[in-house]
Amino acid sequence: MARQFSRTEEIERSINRKYRRTLWAPFVKAVHEYELIQPGDRIAVCISGGKDSMCMAKLFQQYHRLNDIPFETEFLVLDPGYNEANRERIIRNLEILGIQARILPARIFDYVDHQEGNPCYLCARMRRGYLYSYAREAGCTKIALGHHFNDVIETTVMAMFYSSKLETMVPKLKSTNFEGMELIRPMYMVHEEDIVSWAAYNDLQFLRCACRMTENSETGELDSKRREIKELLKELKKKNPEIEHNIFRALHAVQIETFPGYKAEGRLHSFLEKYDQ
Repeated sequence: MARQFSRTEEIERSINRKYRRTLWAPFVKAVHEYELIQPGDRIAVCISGGKDSMCMAKLFQQYHRLNDIPFETEFLVLDPGYNEANRERIIRNLEILGIQARILPARIFDYVDHQEGNPCYLCARMRRGYLYSYAREAGCTKIALGHHFNDVIETTVMAMFYSSKLETMVPKLKSTNFEGMELIRPMYMVHEEDIVSWAAYNDLQFLRCACRMTENSETGELDSKRREIKELLKELKKKNPEIEHNIFRALHAVQIETFPGYKAEGRLHSFLEKYDQ
């Protein structure tokens, strides 16, 4: 008689088999190529409740089991003030995935609700600060976030279109406010469509956006510049399916000598500085 697998085991088998090339392989490649994990690391794997961070947590768990690098993980869920239904969904999903995580309170929504300006930016900064603080308390020196390939591309285009900058996310970053702490992005090469496919294949229902500002909207998310860029790239891909890959490769092969100006270590530089050399 064939063995009956639990739901958690079936989800793990889907990563090892059906999604080995699209999820597992790019995750491992990013970890190795960008040297995201070192022997002796203790990494806080940060889970928001959405598909990206939940998928990252499962991949991290698998990697920890199968890899020879000696490192430890601490799974953390930051609760910025979710309603009861969303909190219960996160807890249930953790059980389904077989992940033991600490749920940490942070009344961020209560504060952001009363602030003017850009609440999403403020919320993101506060979440990052809480995560660093909790991670340090847990003895971690790194936090892992679930930003994926598409986040990298969209951030690059958004910065160029709306901030007059050529900048993007990097795979890892040393914290300027928490000395000795580092941020890593092991999903850097994982495509969002493959995360969506994995979740649908395993009938997993994750949070989309649980912010109080979007809970009552029809789509569950605010209209945003990121949404505009996502739709633009979707249209451009119809004519050039390689457009996102080309942008990604371009980020790894910047020809700085061809730029009239650039900024490095907080200082602006001009091509004229070396023009006559």
